[in-house]
Amino acid sequence: MADGPNTNQKQISIELSDEMAEGVYSNLAIISHSQSEFVLDFIRMMPNVPKAKVKSRVILTPQHAKRLMRALQDNMNKFEKQFGSVAETDQPAIPPMNFNTPKAQA
Repeated sequence: MADGPNTNQKQISIELSDEMAEGVYSNLAIISHSQSEFVLDFIRMMPNVPKAKVKSRVILTPQHAKRLMRALQDNMNKFEKQFGSVAETDQPAIPPMNFNTPKAQA
């Protein structure tokens, strides 16, 4: 039997409910932190609606937040290698609320 880096690791079974599998769409994230935790609030902003709601909140330890940051960077690098560079725009920290769409009329 060959000894490899994963020889002593145990597998974890992860369950994903149908509701959770649908996911939550977010087009804005706000990240805050204290000495002991990072809080990621995922928000969905809608055109011409001045109030947005937090759709999901994830609380992480600083160590886990750093692992997440590295995993996101690794996945972005793989994505761009496969599909090309993701263009960044010079947008303000908070996107405009009107999404450049005409106001709805009834």
